[in-house]
Amino acid sequence: MWALVALGLAPRSPARRIPVRPGRSDYGVGVRIGLLTREYPPEVYGGAGVHVGYLVPRLRELVDVDVHCFGGPREDATAHNPAAGLEQANPALRTLSADLSMTAALTGVDIAHSHTWYANHAGQLAQVLHGIPHVITAHSLEPRRPWKAEQLGGGYRLSSWVERTAYLAADAIIAVSEGMRADVLDCYPELAPDRVHVVRNGIDATSYHPVSEVDTLVEHGIDPAKPTVVFVGRITRQKGVGHLVAAAHRIDPTAQVVLCAGAPDTPEIAEETRAAVAELAERRGGVFWIQRMLRQTEVRQLLSHATVFVCPSVYEPLGIVNLEAMACGTAVVASDVGGIPEVVADGETGLLVPYDADDEPAFRAGLADAVNTLLSDPDRAAAMGAAGRARAEREFSWASVAEQTVRVYRTALAG
Repeated sequence: MWALVALGLAPRSPARRIPVRPGRSDYGVGVRIGLLTREYPPEVYGGAGVHVGYLVPRLRELVDVDVHCFGGPREDATAHNPAAGLEQANPALRTLSADLSMTAALTGVDIAHSHTWYANHAGQLAQVLHGIPHVITAHSLEPRRPWKAEQLGGGYRLSSWVERTAYLAADAIIAVSEGMRADVLDCYPELAPDRVHVVRNGIDATSYHPVSEVDTLVEHGIDPAKPTVVFVGRITRQKGVGHLVAAAHRIDPTAQVVLCAGAPDTPEIAEETRAAVAELAERRGGVFWIQRMLRQTEVRQLLSHATVFVCPSVYEPLGIVNLEAMACGTAVVASDVGGIPEVVADGETGLLVPYDADDEPAFRAGLADAVNTLLSDPDRAAAMGAAGRARAEREFSWASVAEQTVRVYRTALAG
């Protein structure tokens, strides 16, 4: 039945028609997708939100897409929120109540496509209730993020259960890197390998590109003429900001260190970061900590004028932020975890640093050494930045991501 629907040969519920780009009729005309996500513009705080924000417009050129998200009202999506009366409940329970609202709204769609555990349960319930395929995009995995127990308490056990049951029942899983695919199959060995597909994240090279403006730097007291090391990310164990702050004690003191780091997972990690940055600032100059979430235009300036961008993540399925830095023409120093080596070409677009959870001092020293290597050779850093820009344009377009995603939909519909 699903295959017939995909070919337009079976009756479907009325759907809002979205024009299909000429020449793309083979990708899935007439199929209606219910895309489920916690984050959706303008309420975006992480990579999954960036992903769906760029993917949806491209998908809508190929198939019908109804977006269901959390948060405030949107013009191009349906917003869902936790049920009244659960304001004091564990965050995981509040999430599941929003998932129930999503599930109820999915009548008439042909495929449920969920992003992150926050929406996985809605996708699985829709699979059962409405008899439709469920496709999951794997942006991260709960078993690989044990530190979330600090944030969710017992809710981490619940989020882990939600993810596991949804993955094992899913018709298809999209991993955002080969490294992520390996993690999925390692965490959930019961899965048939042919159900796990790789579709790498993309970058909009027209949104992220080198710019000459410096007003954002000047606003924060950053000298555009000095060598600069930049970090952009949330304050969470996953992103490794603590490792970078520790490593910065060994980074060339003539370089500026800019930390665009906000949205801490817990009060404890927020205080830990505050104390570490304060200690760093006492021991060296040129430390700038921007704690608010920056607009894209501001991030673009900071990346464009950085000598080196640093991604010290201890877990990273792909790392869109590395693509953003590369698209802005900036050399990258990053940990060699997850899908990062599929983005950052070691010795070509940046330098990769081995990460060993059992030897964190060596990792921190490695970060500092790699950063100092590029600070001491600005011509090499500039060449890596140019190579990164070319790689981002050549290999990571969102149009390609959308086309590959629709091919996975067709696989799921075919059963």
